[in-house]
Amino acid sequence: MTHRVDGVIESVRYAPDGKIALVRYFERRGSTYSDYELLKREDLVRRLKAGKRFAIGIRQPYLGFVFDITRPVILAGDVITSDRAVPANDHLEAPLF
Repeated sequence: MTHRVDGVIESVRYAPDGKIALVRYFERRGSTYSDYELLKREDLVRRLKAGKRFAIGIRQPYLGFVFDITRPVILAGDVITSDRAVPANDHLEAPLF
């Protein structure tokens, strides 16, 4: 992924029904990123529908806000995923918190 993203999701928490409850992410602010913030599923869906770009990323140790971006996050109908195939429930390839 070489395009600029609006937020990098570092980890995820799922609700008992299999949907995303919260994501821990870093929001792009100019040429840098914010400290991590928590975002509820409803807010993530609203931002994705508004055209914001999110990706799964891993912070590089000792390099501040430099991320290894692994996969884009997409909204496919009512499912939030980072897979190419659309699963039945939300699925992000990010660690749990």
